[in-house]
Amino acid sequence: MLERRQHHRNRVYYGGMIAFNARNSTLDCVVRNFSPRGAKIEFENSAMLPDRVDFEVVRRGLSCLARLVWRDRNTAGLVFCEEHETGSVVTLDWARKLRASERANRRLKSRLDQLLNEY
Repeated sequence: MLERRQHHRNRVYYGGMIAFNARNSTLDCVVRNFSPRGAKIEFENSAMLPDRVDFEVVRRGLSCLARLVWRDRNTAGLVFCEEHETGSVVTLDWARKLRASERANRRLKSRLDQLLNEY
């Protein structure tokens, strides 16, 4: 088989997560091989995935935008988007802080609406 990858992928067994739809939809996956540029993942059903997803591997501290380059019934190949495509890779810690602040912001807005409706 002709190897077209620029970087060798190491076999791994990591837990991962795919997020899409503005991170409102998530799908757990298993990372089967990994390199600095991409990964092969396995999960229940790839038919519902869009072409661009947020990809997260807690064990590696990775959270980035990825593009599906191939897929079949329950596996897919991802390539991590370049900086010029995404702006930059977001660390897992920053992604979690952002998500927590967005939740707090929604709670505050909801409470403000309640208070305004009372008066």
